[in-house]
Amino acid sequence: MSAPFRTRENGIELFVRLTPKSSVDRFEGIETSADGRNHLKARVRAVPENGAANAALEKLAAKTLGVPASGVSVVAGATSRLKTLRVLGDVAALEKKVRALVDG
Repeated sequence: MSAPFRTRENGIELFVRLTPKSSVDRFEGIETSADGRNHLKARVRAVPENGAANAALEKLAAKTLGVPASGVSVVAGATSRLKTLRVLGDVAALEKKVRALVDG
């Protein structure tokens, strides 16, 4: 199974499928889309209005991966369920934390 991220020089790009208006803020394993790409499943309580759900996702990812909130941003899919997050930080440490999330 391919990992739901790709490494970059100064961090990773994390592929996420976001479900807004949930009862909790959390990551829930991995999902494979029809095109065969893997996404980390995420749920946030925020509603998908005025960027609130994206902001909640950025905050959740920063907290979960142990990076500053300023180090996480949605770089693709702002209005889609499938999003790409840019996460700045130590690549090896981020890879290890994402793999731990995937393995649940």
